Amino acid sequence: MRATVQVMGESRWGISEKVVLLDGRMFATKRFRSVSLCRKLFGKRVEKLAQVGKGCESLVQIRAYLYAKRIKVVLCDYHPMGSLADLLDGAREMGHTPLSWDQRLRIIRDVARAISYIHSQSLVQEKGLHLNVHGNIKTSNVMVRTNFSACLSEYGFVQLAEPTEPVTQPEKLTHKNDIYGFGVMVLDMLGGPRAPLEISCIVKRKDEISEGVLGFFEFIVEGRERKQALRVLDLALACTNKFTEARPSMEHVLLLLGDLYSG
Repeated sequence: MRATVQVMGESRWGISEKVVLLDGRMFATKRFRSVSLCRKLFGKRVEKLAQVGKGCESLVQIRAYLYAKRIKVVLCDYHPMGSLADLLDGAREMGHTPLSWDQRLRIIRDVARAISYIHSQSLVQEKGLHLNVHGNIKTSNVMVRTNFSACLSEYGFVQLAEPTEPVTQPEKLTHKNDIYGFGVMVLDMLGGPRAPLEISCIVKRKDEISEGVLGFFEFIVEGRERKQALRVLDLALACTNKFTEARPSMEHVLLLLGDLYSG
């Protein structure tokens, strides 16, 4: 409570902060706007999410939590490079060096690994907690390490917050919705922030993009890398298919991404 705090971002769920403890250690925290869970249930859910998260290096690790009358906070590992959203915005708005294709592809694969791991968890609910769904896949929840590997944050956090948003409803907590969020993230990484808003147009003009008649990628990519990027674009479009049953599983997504490295 006496730590130095710096706000890093805000969402409908709460505020993300960088915290420097009195001993100098740094952590990232999620300060929830509203929580309907009692102290005991909130704590049990956080502890279970932390326990599951330890099994995957591509998930941001939970270290502690605080449940007080006026504050509910979860403490996680801090990554000084920031989020994928920070890096993309830095290149687009402030002229920072954009991520290379290899860096983007590595981040995409790491996030796919994290989601696949989550989806492999038991279907059994633990006191109403869906352990096999993330619930909020987006660029601001992807933390990037200094070697440009990535890890996914806020696993299960939508199930800790006050359930006032539609995404927290059980029918919205599904594998297919996670896969859609992954596809949106990938489209953003490939074609910029407007790409996820123009999915139907991209589908119609995919041949023009493939032939180079229509520009799409927001970074320079040629030769073998361009072929890889086009295959990833196909994958992103499959993940954002309006028919949920037509979206691939994350296991299948990982297999396709693995083929890009071996092919």
